[in-house]
Amino acid sequence: MDVEGKGEESRTTTTRRFALPVDSENKSTTFRLFSVAKPHMRAFHLSWFQFFCCFVSTFAAPPLLPVIRENLNLTATDIGNAGIASVSGSVFARLVMGTACDLFGPRLASAALTLSTAPAVYFTSGIKSPIGFIMVRFFAGFSLATFVSTQFWMSSMFSGPVVGSANGIAAGWGNLGGGATQLIMPLVFSVIRQMGATKFTAWRIAFFIPGLFQTFSAFAVLLFGQDLPDGDYWAMHKSGEKEKDEVGKVITHGIRNYRGWITALAYGYCFGVELTIDNIIAEYFFDRFHLNLNTAGIIAASFGLANFFARPGGGILSDLMARRFGMRGRLWSWWIIQTLGGVLCASLGQIDSLTGSIVVMLIFSVFVQASCGLTFGVVPFISRRSLGVISGMTGAGGNVGAVLTQLIFFKGSTYSRETGITLMGIMSIACSLPICLIYFPQWGGMFCGPSSKKVTEEEYYLAEWSTKEKEKNLHLASQKFAENSVSERGRATTHPQS
Repeated sequence: MDVEGKGEESRTTTTRRFALPVDSENKSTTFRLFSVAKPHMRAFHLSWFQFFCCFVSTFAAPPLLPVIRENLNLTATDIGNAGIASVSGSVFARLVMGTACDLFGPRLASAALTLSTAPAVYFTSGIKSPIGFIMVRFFAGFSLATFVSTQFWMSSMFSGPVVGSANGIAAGWGNLGGGATQLIMPLVFSVIRQMGATKFTAWRIAFFIPGLFQTFSAFAVLLFGQDLPDGDYWAMHKSGEKEKDEVGKVITHGIRNYRGWITALAYGYCFGVELTIDNIIAEYFFDRFHLNLNTAGIIAASFGLANFFARPGGGILSDLMARRFGMRGRLWSWWIIQTLGGVLCASLGQIDSLTGSIVVMLIFSVFVQASCGLTFGVVPFISRRSLGVISGMTGAGGNVGAVLTQLIFFKGSTYSRETGITLMGIMSIACSLPICLIYFPQWGGMFCGPSSKKVTEEEYYLAEWSTKEKEKNLHLASQKFAENSVSERGRATTHPQS
């Protein structure tokens, strides 16, 4: 699959040559899915595979919960706390990861996190108490912060006209781990049982498989990845080709941009909903419809496996809407899809039949995952200087949403599972409304066109740099980004700068 952008190719005097056409920042203006061309497409494949492995590890426990809860004598409260722990750990990690990407690059930041969290996956095999189960899920969940590095990496490698597609496919295929683990872990468990292990031993041995793959993915990123089209952060800092930014200013510009807070809130109730479903859906079908472990796992897997096309589809839709309607098209499509996902989620909790529940769940999975892809069609344009911070804020918002949802609706026995799912859908609808408030003076918002003051892309992005910093040419990357983001004006609107 090839996605072609309309951005101009580079006219700089650089002597570098790339396998794909690039713009003035050397970002690829095309997305060729089946290519492994260095550095753009190689970074894509490394990033989604690493994120996939981390997702499998984080959600390896839920498919085996019926066995684990019997072995460890887990109560409903213990299971709820473990689910919350698995997604709460990466809230802080995602915030830190965003800043780490800005300062050290996505390659080193993501590999370091992946390697440091792998031991928690291995240690799962030795736990003997509910507290131990909660702790390993908490620390393993830190690895989900590789989502931020994935989105940062893609935004650093691909130009505006195709960045939504790159972000959507990389994150979508990474999120496939949430569905794949529903198939992988019961299968590994069954194979180990057939080799003669008892069920209480088999589930423990099974956790070595996701741990090994997570470790392998980290070394692959370190050995074969590259931070930017022009090289790695450390080498460019050493040569003086890239100046080190000030961490305080990077963070300040990120948290002062209100658009980042809105994307965090909205993402909290699309990706946050997805994480919650990953934690509860297998047990939900197992208990409510009295299915066996493998059948419940297959049904649960179908929700996560929709990421193969749903989240990428959201990113591609965002790019298509931008070509025609500019940034306003991205915002409208994001709000519509996320709202419909909320409606379907609320409906799922009201259906009593197995067949009806499966059908609605499948349709719901497409919409909620597509809205995640649409979110990161907008995020790369909020800030150039603080891209990592904005990505981290938004990614952390997804985990905060999952934590709050599970605390309120799925911890203990206050609400039944079906009631909790319905209320979660209503929350998703409500939290999509602030998307209407996102406004870019150079492009407009959902209900308003560009500012009458004729603000340009260059004025918007260079406002993050002081006069002294501009005199040192620290702003040049933002200036190039501004030139290439003119495509966000769209073709169907009359822009004051056109």
